[in-house]
Amino acid sequence: MSFERAAAVEPANPRLRESSLSANSPVQLRIADHPVRDRVQRLVTLALSLLNETQNLARDKAFTEASAHLRSLNLTEGIDFYKEVERFEIELIRLALERTHGCQAKAARLLQIKPTTLNSKIKLLGIEY
Repeated sequence: MSFERAAAVEPANPRLRESSLSANSPVQLRIADHPVRDRVQRLVTLALSLLNETQNLARDKAFTEASAHLRSLNLTEGIDFYKEVERFEIELIRLALERTHGCQAKAARLLQIKPTTLNSKIKLLGIEY
């Protein structure tokens, strides 16, 4: 429930109102009525919320797959550290570029690196997005 939609319920009886404001008593919340809005706007808002949630789920899935890959590494044969770091770096850059819809400047800010550094890594690693 969003903060904007919650409102405290006040009792009608003034005596109850004073006693209900004590620090120990819980505050009851109710959902405020929606302002009259166009139905299309509500659908757009809902669609954007669903899109956000699907992007979050996709990121969670990618993280889970990366974690599973780390667990599946054969430790007896040894791990090529540089290869694994490069693989992780590629996935991290792809994720930032997907999140920023391909805008390298925004992706660089997200990764907290300079845009020129990101651009050179994209070229060096052959990342396509």
